[in-house]
Amino acid sequence: MLTRTPSVIAQVFLFLSIVLVIAIAVIQVNQQQTLSPGFKYGIVLDAGSSRTTVYVYEWPAEKENDTGVVSQTFKCNVKGPGISSYESNPGALAKPFDECLNEVKERIPVHLHKTTSVYLGATAGMRLLRLQNESAASEVLATIQNYFRTQPFEFRGAQIITGPEEGVYGWITANYLMGNFLERNLWRTWVHPYRKETVGALDLGGASAQISFIPEDSQDNFNSTLQVKLYGYNYNVYTHSFPCYGRDEAEKRLLALMLQKSNSSSKVDNPCYPRNYNTALTMKYFSGSLCTQSVRPANYDPNQRVNFHGTGDPSLCQEMVSLLFNFTACRDREYCLFNEIHQPKVKGSFVAFSGFYYTMNALNLSGHFSLADFNSSVWFFCSRSWAQLQFMLPKFEETYARSYCFSANFIYYLLLHGYHFDAETWPQIHFQKEVGNSSIGWSLGYMLSLTNMIPAEGKLIQLPLKPSLFAGLLIFLTAMALMCFLFLVYLCVVSRSRKNISHVEHVFISE
Repeated sequence: MLTRTPSVIAQVFLFLSIVLVIAIAVIQVNQQQTLSPGFKYGIVLDAGSSRTTVYVYEWPAEKENDTGVVSQTFKCNVKGPGISSYESNPGALAKPFDECLNEVKERIPVHLHKTTSVYLGATAGMRLLRLQNESAASEVLATIQNYFRTQPFEFRGAQIITGPEEGVYGWITANYLMGNFLERNLWRTWVHPYRKETVGALDLGGASAQISFIPEDSQDNFNSTLQVKLYGYNYNVYTHSFPCYGRDEAEKRLLALMLQKSNSSSKVDNPCYPRNYNTALTMKYFSGSLCTQSVRPANYDPNQRVNFHGTGDPSLCQEMVSLLFNFTACRDREYCLFNEIHQPKVKGSFVAFSGFYYTMNALNLSGHFSLADFNSSVWFFCSRSWAQLQFMLPKFEETYARSYCFSANFIYYLLLHGYHFDAETWPQIHFQKEVGNSSIGWSLGYMLSLTNMIPAEGKLIQLPLKPSLFAGLLIFLTAMALMCFLFLVYLCVVSRSRKNISHVEHVFISE
């Protein structure tokens, strides 16, 4: 009786140990949860010629065909002018960044600050400054580098991006936001859109203008064609950047040209300024740029003030603006724009943003419209006096308000005579500032391209039991089962030995 009781107890413990080991293993495997690794964040500073804008982007740590699905979560305009304006006082450019960066810190979880990358991309304003004064440009970038070393984020550097890069990144942004690279299907998974055409991108900055699109025949040998790979697909994009053809630099060239053609060196009539508008500008303001060097007066004095008087003459304004383009250089050659630049024929729909959008908004135009509507709006707007203009604009700022007539005529010549749009293709241009809550510009395309190089994170597996507890229980229960098994073997051996001894004793007694 005493021998059977331990045997029964050992068998019960052995059975329970085996059952518990199996049960824990099954629960651990079947009840595990797959968790998303969460979001990653990136910050891009668009250091344009007229201002700097800070964008915060986020994307799931997993990827779709090696590229992040990026969305804009925050935007902040840094107070003050663009960073190229600080060439003579680079130490002063750090302070304006503080206000935006403090807001950014609140938008991104604190525990992710150290792993959040910051990129600063400077565009045409800094490209011009580097050509004009390389040491000043380097000092400006070095100051920015030093500033970001004091911030909690992972600063990846301040660089001056090229014109073609700016153009192609803008093209990427426009097509990404319009769903031309990815879309969700019925099962809410991301897929490549079936037979969806891409759109071209038209960007008008302060110092340069960019055009980017996929031409009819991508095999044509154009030097400005770049290959882009996004979400597993390759795109051959024609892109070209026109330095000095940004809105601000083009207007400076026009003012310098007007002064050159004027009989007076102190008072100049400006047909593109509103009627009865007067302003005094220093020569440095419009003739100090690298873009206006060729029309700079021989007796150039940067501090000399020139009075410009607005006459509000639409036809004369058009005539003056046309002088900014060299249309005779091409001599009727195929695919030639102006200034001897070759471009394939424009094809498909286009989205026009930045300066294009803001000018159309001032003219009370939006989306897409006919060339005739545009021309009549320009003529009406340019004929208004300065007093009338103040009641027409949704947002009145003198520096911009006085220049919208010039901007509209400049856009007319750039799009029609420059890029070779016409009355038929003009309605295919969509003038747009943003899609949803995301701004159209080069910075999002830049972030998307960078996510190709940012490694994806694997999904996180959450188990019912912590690995250490699971391993401990398995070892304990396995050891208990093994001990019970060995104990049963021992009892079996002892029992058999006793039977043999009893049998021998029985034989001896019988004899």
